[in-house]
Order: sequence, then structure tokens, then C-alpha cells
Amino acid sequence: MDLGLSGKAAFVTGGSAGIGYGIARSLMAEGASVAVCARNPERLAKAAADLGAYGAVADVTDPEQLRRAIDDAAERLGGLDLLVANAGGAQGGDLLDSTPEDWAATYALNVLHAAHAVRCAVPHFERRGGGSVVIVSSITGWKPGPKSSYASAKAAEIHLAATLAQELAGRNVRVNALSPGSTYFDGGGWAEFGAAHPDRLAAFAREDFPAGRLVTLEEVADAACFLLSPRASGINGANVPVDGAQDHPSARRFF
Repeated sequence: MDLGLSGKAAFVTGGSAGIGYGIARSLMAEGASVAVCARNPERLAKAAADLGAYGAVADVTDPEQLRRAIDDAAERLGGLDLLVANAGGAQGGDLLDSTPEDWAATYALNVLHAAHAVRCAVPHFERRGGGSVVIVSSITGWKPGPKSSYASAKAAEIHLAATLAQELAGRNVRVNALSPGSTYFDGGGWAEFGAAHPDRLAAFAREDFPAGRLVTLEEVADAACFLLSPRASGINGANVPVDGAQDHPSARRFF
């Protein structure tokens, strides 16, 4: 299926590794031009060189740095059609092992960065007649699991996508959330966990995934490309899980 992404210009936050890198790679395979954004200059430079993409250095929790990165990328790419708000993570531990500052930092990295990125991208979208956004959330956003700060931030991202879809539909901008489950790829956290604890990873896959395996990076990236594409023009404000019908969001009980 031709997704109609050839010639489109995309900006991907957290694009130097993991899911963001995988999405950027798949977008480029579909013929899009891509700018990847991350805060580590060395890792970003390597990722951009490997992809053949433009690298934009920015701390996405700083709204001004993020705005400059998006504006610069739009200038370099000749416009902007697509946005993937992928950067995320958590600071601190569980509720009793974290501080108010940890929670604020977690929300800034996940929810606020996504909102700022969309705000900055919309003027560029409008110059191209519209745009499409994917906010990368997590199954932790609706299947309770640790950490509470991360889980609640991911739930907020899902609702943010649905709300922005309502707000921006009149500007011909679609916004959807993508919620990966535990995703296995070389160099990723689950690959490292499996190398250290193969029996525990096998038990997790066997007990929590009906197919007996974790989802792959390519499966997550393919879903993102479809949601971003004109082929998904009727999908707006949705939360699309790519989790292989995963039961629990965490393998903590196998630790």
C-alpha cells in the first residue's frame, strides 16, 4: 500500500534512538524527509548520519529551544507536514520514592513537550494546507502500572491527543496517540533485560502476550507511519495500541 508520504516533511522528537529512531527510519523508507531531534549532540549526529536525516539539537522541555528546532527544521526541509512527539521518560521512583520536582519534570518531558511541539508545528502545517501529528504514549496510559508519575503523564498524552484533535480539526490538522507496549529491539531495554535475565523475559512474553512475544520496533513504526499518512485521514483523536494484546505494562513481578 502506498501511504502517500513521499515528499512529506516530518519532525521527530526523541529521534536519536529507540522508537523515535525507528519511526524516523520508516518515514524515510516511505519517501518522507525527516528531521530528528534530541538533546545529546553526539548521539544525535550519529543517528542523523545513519538515517541520512537532518539533526536538530534541543532540550524538548525548554519551549524556546523546541520552537527554534522546529522552525529551523521546517526551513531546512522546505516546510513541515508531520510531527511525531516521541520524547518521553520518567524522573524519580514510585510515589513514595519521588518528589514534586520529579513529577513536574516527568510531565514536562512527556505532556508539556508534546503540547509545545504541536503549538510550534501548526503554523508550518497551515502553510502546507494541513498536517498530521502522532503523540507517542504507552499502554501504561490506560493499563495501570509503575511508575505512577509516568503512567499518569502517558494517560494525559492520550487525552491531549483527543482534545487537540477537536481543537485543530478546523485547521486540517489531525492528532492521534500511539501507545506501544513492551517493544523489543537490539540495544533496547528489553534486549538488555533479556540478555541478563532470559528466563524472566521468556516468562513475561509467555504469560503476558498471547502470541508469546513482545512487539517489534518495526510494528510500532509501521503503525505510526499509517496514522500520519493520508491513508488514515478518517482517524483523528484516537489512541491506537501496538502491544500484541499485552496484559500488564511491566515485567516488574518477574524481577
